[in-house]
Amino acid sequence: MKEEQGMYDILIVGGGPAGLTAAIYARRAGRTVLVLEGTGFGGQIASSHLVENYPAVPSVNGVEYSDALTAQAKALGAETRFGRVSAVRREEEGFILTAGKKEFEGRSLILATGAKPRRLGVEREEELVGRGISYCAVCDGAFFRDKNVAVVGGGDSALQAVLFLSGVAGHVTLIHRRGELRAQGADVEKAGVRGNVEFMLNSRVAELLGEEKLTGLMVEQGDGSRRELAVEGLFVEVGQEPDNAVFAPLAQLDEGGYFQAGEDCGTMTPGVFVAGDCRSKGLRQLTTAVADGSVAATAACRWLEGR
Repeated sequence: MKEEQGMYDILIVGGGPAGLTAAIYARRAGRTVLVLEGTGFGGQIASSHLVENYPAVPSVNGVEYSDALTAQAKALGAETRFGRVSAVRREEEGFILTAGKKEFEGRSLILATGAKPRRLGVEREEELVGRGISYCAVCDGAFFRDKNVAVVGGGDSALQAVLFLSGVAGHVTLIHRRGELRAQGADVEKAGVRGNVEFMLNSRVAELLGEEKLTGLMVEQGDGSRRELAVEGLFVEVGQEPDNAVFAPLAQLDEGGYFQAGEDCGTMTPGVFVAGDCRSKGLRQLTTAVADGSVAATAACRWLEGR
């Protein structure tokens, strides 16, 4: 069933920083815009306790930033809908997206689908999700007040989780498979001086302990020895993976499943542009997401003018 609004100038898939920034730029250019989001507007940044690396904004809560960005796009006239896109087809006048039982038409398409948390890959992981295993420290950290928890990962998101949890949990252990952390030095230094934070480097989670809920971890260390760690919470921060397969006929994917595009965010299909963490690139940050959104929207508007 097609929506009554008819054809939009630009359909945007994804309501994170990239998609919402694209909506802002497109609306300021006078284009009709619909943003489709499958889970929650604001994207992954909404799960960040504090954002401290966004220019001219020394510190902002991720939820507050997401709410403000969404409100700005709506105030400019961007339409927003919840709906997970399950199919896309190209027609002479543009593109049709299927989300649930509804179809939406657009002359051009911006894919800002983001990425989702990568699983750890340990036996019984899925079984214990919500029973001690989480992929969002800000979302679930309060459930572990004064308890012992662990974080797996060595990048920026892992250190942000450690810093947040160190103010909530009784003790936080960071487990990382390499000998060095990849996170920003400032966050590593902050975590290192917290009295309730411990680093376990050259280590990996080999086994999840507990029946009804997580009660501990068996951690394999670099020398092959094993150490049992008594924790009630495990926060997995080992990176992201894209969910772009449904759009593969329109935009080429790299080996990791990310969209391949030039600096103009254009794809192999005229009228299709990509933006944000779903795009193949060297750095995935809030700043690069909003930059992609502005570039993709500007390119889409120019393409529409050229038609």
